[in-house]
Amino acid sequence: MQLLFYKYQGTGNDFILIDNRSNDISLTTEQIKFLCDRRFGIGADGLMLLELEPGADFKMVYYNSDGNPSSMCGNGGRCITAFAKHLGIIKNSAMFLAIDGMHEATIDENEIISLKMQDVKNVETASDHFYLNTGSPHFVKLVNDIANYDVKKNGALIRYNERFKEEGTNVNFIERLEDALFVRTYERGVEDETYSCGTGVTAAALVAAMKGISNGKNNCLVRTLGGNLEVKFERVLEQNFYNIWLIGPAVKVFNGSIEIV
Repeated sequence: MQLLFYKYQGTGNDFILIDNRSNDISLTTEQIKFLCDRRFGIGADGLMLLELEPGADFKMVYYNSDGNPSSMCGNGGRCITAFAKHLGIIKNSAMFLAIDGMHEATIDENEIISLKMQDVKNVETASDHFYLNTGSPHFVKLVNDIANYDVKKNGALIRYNERFKEEGTNVNFIERLEDALFVRTYERGVEDETYSCGTGVTAAALVAAMKGISNGKNNCLVRTLGGNLEVKFERVLEQNFYNIWLIGPAVKVFNGSIEIV
């Protein structure tokens, strides 16, 4: 089968996007793994199908690079919004369905995409970490000298520990720098560090607000290996966040076709 695809990236978090409005594309786990493979396939952190959804502009169906369906992907949500605009489905705003529910997105005059995330009503706090769900589960830990931190090794130790080994968790290491919060993320399903993780950046920004190390009362500038993002939010009580927006670029890299069996 000849498959038409588009490649997008959001701060280095890269995705294969496929227009499946005709609902005639069904990919196996092995086919998705092949397509996401960086040596033998196209190469990506994940793959998304854009499908029709009654009452919404479109539906986002997301798979990790291991070929399995995944929870919400924030950078993926921004990229599929840019893709929908490219396809002419939307202009500068969208309402779409993802695995965690409906999401609103807007595109400004500089093609910066703001994605509304789900409310966060509870954050688990411990002596050395935080744990919360921003559409995907995230373990957040403050570290020193983050630029030289072994994210893959230490992230895997947490992701595969006794608590998380069955369902897994994403693991974020954060450090407050002079100009921004630096976030590095180990992603389950990719089983490695990615250049950026949207739900992870969101989780890290909310933790930074709780710790008093964000840039402002209702926003946090975040630096990742792949670029800069911003998270805006409103907050009531210690652990209740709402009106959360993930803001940053989403860029088309290339498009093409590939033969899959």
